[in-house]
Amino acid sequence: MKFYVRALAPGVLSLLAFLLPANSQAQETQVTLAGLAFSGDAASLEQRFPFSREYERRLEQSGDRAYARIQRAIAAAPPRNLQLAAGMIDELKGRDQALVTSLVVNSETVSVESFGSLRKLFVLIRAQALFFDFKSMTVIRSYPLSFAYIDVFDREPTKAEILARVQGVYEGAANKPGIFGRYANVLSVASIPAQVPRLLKVTKVSLDPAVVASLPAYLKDQPGMAESWAADMVSEAISTRAGVPLIPFTQGYAVGNVFPMRVSDGTVFSLKLPEPDYAISVDLTGIKKVKFGSVAAGDSFVYGTYATVRIEQPQMGTAYLNTALKNGETKVVPATQTYVDDFPAYYDSWNGLFTRLATAISSKEMTWVKAAAAAPDIEAQILKTNVLISQCK
Repeated sequence: MKFYVRALAPGVLSLLAFLLPANSQAQETQVTLAGLAFSGDAASLEQRFPFSREYERRLEQSGDRAYARIQRAIAAAPPRNLQLAAGMIDELKGRDQALVTSLVVNSETVSVESFGSLRKLFVLIRAQALFFDFKSMTVIRSYPLSFAYIDVFDREPTKAEILARVQGVYEGAANKPGIFGRYANVLSVASIPAQVPRLLKVTKVSLDPAVVASLPAYLKDQPGMAESWAADMVSEAISTRAGVPLIPFTQGYAVGNVFPMRVSDGTVFSLKLPEPDYAISVDLTGIKKVKFGSVAAGDSFVYGTYATVRIEQPQMGTAYLNTALKNGETKVVPATQTYVDDFPAYYDSWNGLFTRLATAISSKEMTWVKAAAAAPDIEAQILKTNVLISQCK
């Protein structure tokens, strides 16, 4: 994973130390805020993030900056366990320990699909609240986050209209916090433990051909894109519901878990990803659409999704969770609707499956998982996984 950090504001924050002595009382961890960053090759930023980069430029032309927007979002939801102190990132050189956080944008999806005379605009930004040690250039922890925006037009949307939706994704829309606000919300509750926790990561994802066929074109344009989409969905569900960081999924990035990072001044670093203590593998095994009911106003359908999830300790071969799962979500299609896009309903079903699984692991509430899981010992598996998750916080 390569990280291109945009220009740092004069008020970029600095770090004093981030590991607490084992016998000390709890105190705020000092962190440098690096602002907005983009993953991947810096030379291809304009190609991979065209609307996000244009949004940045327009902010700067108006006398504002993405960094300032992030600062305002943080001021509205101040960190409880992190202290953001003044300084520049270069001042961290030579220190024994230096913790940095950045809002790293992983992917930008802007898609316009035609359904008869209608055009559906879909905007999705996936990002992560990343913490890394500047001295060792090693990722410490990461919390995935995302925001999606859907709009419908009776014509092709203009570039200005698309940019307005991209702005809403970053700044918030429909009374929901955008990417900046969600990053601030993560920082408001994030903490760096005194002792190094166990590390969790989605390491393997596979999709059945029928599942791949149900995906929109933008998730199939490049090799590995569908797998990354599924891994991000699983990671975000677990991180959000179970309150645990994950090492970023790395399929399609540089070899060896070492990734370049280019800062605004042109300095290039290498960011290393540690090996996980616990590995998550996910297999999206199937989908099913079943007509549930029919009335004069329209028809209702159940969109079913099926997956196998395994969580294990790779070096020991110990499996904590290993089960097939199923989930269904109902969608009503009005009789007047000529064109039906099935993917949003399938996405809701996939997302519901992993969100409910993560909720069961976190809360140990077994009602849904007992009905959804194929493993006869699923209650024992959930309890073991709950203990595992607690070791990763």
